[in-house]
Amino acid sequence: MNVKEFSVEKWMNTYEMEAKYNLAETCVDSLSLSKLLALSDEPDEFFRSLFDKKLTYGYIDGSPYFKEGISKLYKDMAPENILAMNGGIGANFLVLYSLIKPGDHVISVWPTYQQLCSVPESFGADVSLLKLKPENNFLPDLDELKSLITDKTKLICLNNPNNPTGALIEEELLMEIVEIASSCDAYILCDEVYKGLYHNDNLTVPSIVDIYEKGISTGSMSKVFSLAGLRLGWIAAQKDIIDECCKHRDYTTISCGMLDDIIASHALKNYNKILERNLSLVKKNASILENWVENEPFINYIKPKAGSTAFLKYDLPVPSEKLCIDLLNNYGTFLVPGKCFDMEGWLRIGYACDTQVLKKGLSNLSEYINKIKKTA
Repeated sequence: MNVKEFSVEKWMNTYEMEAKYNLAETCVDSLSLSKLLALSDEPDEFFRSLFDKKLTYGYIDGSPYFKEGISKLYKDMAPENILAMNGGIGANFLVLYSLIKPGDHVISVWPTYQQLCSVPESFGADVSLLKLKPENNFLPDLDELKSLITDKTKLICLNNPNNPTGALIEEELLMEIVEIASSCDAYILCDEVYKGLYHNDNLTVPSIVDIYEKGISTGSMSKVFSLAGLRLGWIAAQKDIIDECCKHRDYTTISCGMLDDIIASHALKNYNKILERNLSLVKKNASILENWVENEPFINYIKPKAGSTAFLKYDLPVPSEKLCIDLLNNYGTFLVPGKCFDMEGWLRIGYACDTQVLKKGLSNLSEYINKIKKTA
């Protein structure tokens, strides 16, 4: 099996620990265990409940408490429709491993999380990229999607809200994509790890599993819950899809971590409190970013509608990778180059970090831009 280098993950692995102002991270500012437990009425009791736990494998496919909590995030999913996995990345991989065979045709939006297109390609699938373009607000073009459909189309991969652009496929457009998928009896895998982080309070978007029988939703405790250290994610789908995933899962994963499951289940009980905290931070920081872009003449963007990332277009005579390395080495500020998404001249920023980190990182970027323009 040949697989392409995962550009974003390689970039993060190489440089992230050197960053003083990390604007490359896509999680909402991470919670400490003490802050998470402070959301409970009885944090001491929660800690004491762990002392006598034997550290066994635990529930193989996720505890009843975890699956019940996740099922409540959907309209029509029962606990039996939920399968725990080691992060959203593990959930995506298992779906692709379970469904895709050599010769299948897969369509994936791009730019997105590279796993959604490179993994099926490594399994021998023919992968077509549905390019998301700034002139279309980084939303899928339905005519182009229809033109990519073949008699071998097995799966359409979406990422909603989108990483890196922050674009959001709203219900009307999502229903039209479902209609196209249904016409060729294709599955839709929708990576929904940023679901719920909507910048407009009046906006709601259904999960793909709540509007399409062959829809598959993947999620994670990392982004919306600010608990990336738990390494816990899930698949939500119809029972026949879950059963197929379980069959393949036996070869890759016995169980997720017992303590991860327990802490995640606790977080799910406090979902509303966590979401309120995180939405407040996301919207505050998105406003700071918007104001900075409006006052920075060499940067523009398509304003994100959801999630925790934005894609910045810059007007500087510097390749994106060199820009990011120079910015890190000289200012301690860390971004992701557009090169990682095959889009030179762009930068991905994760703006849901600590607000002071964001402000300082943006100030450093402006200082760097001014320095470049003076020497150009």
